[in-house]
Amino acid sequence: MDERFNQARQKYEQAVEKAISKFPERKQKFTSTSNYEIKRVYTPEDVENIDYVNDIGFPGDYPYTRGVQPTMYRARHWTMRQYAGFGTAEESNKRYKYLLEQGQTGLSVAFDLPTQIGYDSDDPMSEGEVGRVGVAISSLEDMEILFDGIPLDRVSTSMTINSTAMILLSMYIAVAEKQGVAQDKLDGTIQNDILKEYIARGTYIYPPEPSMRLITNIFDYCSKNMPKWNPISISGYHIREAGSSAAQEVAFTLADGIAYVESAMKAGLDPNIFGKRLSFFFAAHNNFLEEIAKFRAARRLWAKIMKNRFNITNAEAMKLRFHTQTGGSTLTAQQPLNNIIRVTIQALAAVLGGTQSLHTNSYDEALGLPTEESVRIALKTQQVIAYESGVADTIDPLAGSYAIEAMTNEIEKKAMEYIEKIDQMGGMIKAIETGYVQKEIHESAYKQQLAIDKGEEVIVGVNKFQVEEDVKKREILKVDPELEKKQVERLKKLKGRRDNEKVRKSLQKIKEVASSQENLFPYVLEAVKMYATVGEISNALRDVFGEYTETVII
Repeated sequence: MDERFNQARQKYEQAVEKAISKFPERKQKFTSTSNYEIKRVYTPEDVENIDYVNDIGFPGDYPYTRGVQPTMYRARHWTMRQYAGFGTAEESNKRYKYLLEQGQTGLSVAFDLPTQIGYDSDDPMSEGEVGRVGVAISSLEDMEILFDGIPLDRVSTSMTINSTAMILLSMYIAVAEKQGVAQDKLDGTIQNDILKEYIARGTYIYPPEPSMRLITNIFDYCSKNMPKWNPISISGYHIREAGSSAAQEVAFTLADGIAYVESAMKAGLDPNIFGKRLSFFFAAHNNFLEEIAKFRAARRLWAKIMKNRFNITNAEAMKLRFHTQTGGSTLTAQQPLNNIIRVTIQALAAVLGGTQSLHTNSYDEALGLPTEESVRIALKTQQVIAYESGVADTIDPLAGSYAIEAMTNEIEKKAMEYIEKIDQMGGMIKAIETGYVQKEIHESAYKQQLAIDKGEEVIVGVNKFQVEEDVKKREILKVDPELEKKQVERLKKLKGRRDNEKVRKSLQKIKEVASSQENLFPYVLEAVKMYATVGEISNALRDVFGEYTETVII
């Protein structure tokens, strides 16, 4: 820095010292969620070592810090994809049609817990959980009802499903075929990220090795038959919701991505091909500047990993494309209307960070399933940002900010330190099996909660600025218990009228193939078309693969 800068800095430091003597700062030390110090002010000193072309670049150019497309939202806005699903397929179908009428541009399906872990609605294990946290899907018949009247050749669909991803994607393909839509025309994403289930969410069925086989089977099938479909959404969202810091979210998500790429390459797949269809999923939380920097850092770091670690030469396979959901764990039951403001801040951070699609949470989700009114407000939040705020008119508008660039570097550095440590442990699966990743997240979550309990971190309406509230007046959407009975009865009728001998043979074939190295996908697809159920297919695989027991973390 030149002498004028040094003189100005000295003058500023004197002014700060004088100001603090009269008005002490709120904290002795300001830190990010990733535990790096937030400076009082950022200056050119913090970015003097940045090489613009190599470290930042232009939108659409390596290392994609500023975005994966040259024109970003000037061409078209991000996909506005509201996550929804509850009760039976009929109920969810009504909600999807409502959202599409309100201007949503992509569907995002939430499945109930039994569907996620491979149990049918009539299984004793499912009692009381059918349709509670998502739509109940046991058979192809349910899937046909779910997408009735929705043209699958014109709608992009995301399905949040992991252990049973192959079964649900097979059902989606079968429904499309009944609509006359070929699978190579289908556009969308299936989550299919089992590693984060072991880390943070828990809806796993099988041990890691056979689970990774199912994932690579889906990669293989989609690369040959579904060129427009994203066969995985590598998810940091649930890692963040479990309590990780921003840097941990980036690190553990990309480490999962590395494991998937390695697994697919071992299966003989070309990363220059399947790498183009990898997608990611991140959370957006309240620390506005850090969240923007996080998205930029993740994009740059993944490009470097794909290029330098895996020797990728296809530029499209280096790009980190991602969906964002605002932070469910940041919503409060106290003063729930405040959540509208939180969601707006988080959504704006995702847009300024260059997301490809976005879900905005409804303000009442800390209380129960969202009402139509709250869902509409959540969607309108995105529309106001897109059409009224002006932030979509120029690309990566905060690039060059001393603070943003310094934070981007800091998050990338901390994330890379974690990835290197995981490499030393033998990779992400080993790190999960030993409990290392889970323990890091637990410790981060504990520190965050401790800061809230002590009042060091303010949650408006929870530990400060509380008001008396009449909770009885709040409208909450509740799933009718009768829906579970209807779902079970429909499944019973289906099992009575289908060709059960064909179902039995298809399930036996799945067991045989599961014991070999052949791709399971075509056989699961065939069983689905015979109206074999989620539970039946999952149980056939359980018989061969067994079930996973969680590592206990103390």
